[in-house]
Amino acid sequence: MECPHLSSSVCIAPDSAKFPNGSPSSWCCSVCRSNKSPWVCLTCSSVHCGSYRCDDFVVNDTKLGLVQKVREHLQNLENSAFTADRHRKRKLLENSSLNSKLLKVNGSTTAICATGLRNLGNTCFMNAILQSLSNIEQFCCYFKELPAVELRNGKTAGRRTYHTRSQGDNNVSLVEEFRKTLCALWQGSQTAFSPESLFYVVWKIMPNFRGYQQQDAHEFMRYLLDHLHLELQGGFNGISRSSILQENSTLSASNKCCINGASTVVTAIFGGILQNEVNCLICGTESRKFDPFLDLSLDIPSQFRNKRSKNQENGPVCSLRDCLRSFTDLEELDETELYMCHKCKKKQKSTKKFWIQKLPKVLCLHLKRFHWTAYLRNKVDTYVEFPLRGLDMKCYLLEPENSGPENCLYDLAAVVVHHGSGVGSGHYTAYATHEGRWFHFNDSTVTLTDEDTVVKAKAYILFYVERQAKAGSDKL
Repeated sequence: MECPHLSSSVCIAPDSAKFPNGSPSSWCCSVCRSNKSPWVCLTCSSVHCGSYRCDDFVVNDTKLGLVQKVREHLQNLENSAFTADRHRKRKLLENSSLNSKLLKVNGSTTAICATGLRNLGNTCFMNAILQSLSNIEQFCCYFKELPAVELRNGKTAGRRTYHTRSQGDNNVSLVEEFRKTLCALWQGSQTAFSPESLFYVVWKIMPNFRGYQQQDAHEFMRYLLDHLHLELQGGFNGISRSSILQENSTLSASNKCCINGASTVVTAIFGGILQNEVNCLICGTESRKFDPFLDLSLDIPSQFRNKRSKNQENGPVCSLRDCLRSFTDLEELDETELYMCHKCKKKQKSTKKFWIQKLPKVLCLHLKRFHWTAYLRNKVDTYVEFPLRGLDMKCYLLEPENSGPENCLYDLAAVVVHHGSGVGSGHYTAYATHEGRWFHFNDSTVTLTDEDTVVKAKAYILFYVERQAKAGSDKL
């Protein structure tokens, strides 16, 4: 919020504290009249929201750091019993000093090289996605090898500066801050890295994620990949990023999938193609459409939704294959989704079926655990069994005979897990494999874990990497 008193006063979110002058829900932004996430100046009582229309949000602090102190105080007040318990466990782990970061390998002791990410205030959704992406080897390496961008010079060099949209977006780079974050995660630091610079760029270019509310990790991942893709289509210090991509011999043209323009490392690695077949049940007319994708969102079949744990005895365990089969099975569209048949020239009942026309190098599978009811968004807490190795996607391909046996096999690289009951609450963590070892990433805490623990997790997002047929083939 840009306030005339900002240099000497404090601005806080009224929905985080008690105010005598009416309910905070009745307050609205003085610029765009929105009542979503309002902020109030405690000196002049100006109210703003940081929405797309007015594009104002708190970016600078007082000389004494009062805004940060208020944020920290409010965060402590809002901690639920679940969060408090999580913090106690984290403190015990952190107090175990260097011993918790040591591993016995071939009789000798070595330090864990992974670095945690600080929680900036309900930013676990971002931390879990960043840690997962940092363990997609070729994706991570591409960004770490990009040349650094000098965003500031002269008097502002070395100083963090943020600008409103009216001042232009030339001073922020999502790719650059993403690159810096990935570089920091595997340097072996015992101190957690703070992704605050990346988070403020996210605030700048993704208004939906401004503030300190809990967010959906899958939604953030899609926004992040989409914006990285768009920015990578531009120039990079006078060098075309597309030319950098072309110079990388491991990303051949046959592996690229264009989404919204030219191909980038995002579409080259995560991009696949679906074929959508719709058949009119009246005249039999068939319609085919090809759609690019970066991830697949899978429903958990309704017959499994009451089964919460792997060891529950009532009925079979839901598997990832059940979810994939539900996604690709022939489906009759209901009355609300009537197909406009060009031959009948009116909307008719129809069937729909998905085929995968092209598999990506990294297959990202999102399990749809959150569903809207009449009043709220509920979580499907069903355990879904998933393989660590050898996920075979051949039976879902449009032309399986054109794919080799190894090209359809995938091995798990990372898992994002949501703990809690609702999308706007709870906590996100991630499991990921690095150099043959599994790690659990819980914000600033990184611990070694084992495969038995990973397979018991209630996965929300799964990242599978294509298995390579030969040692001399393209590596990912």
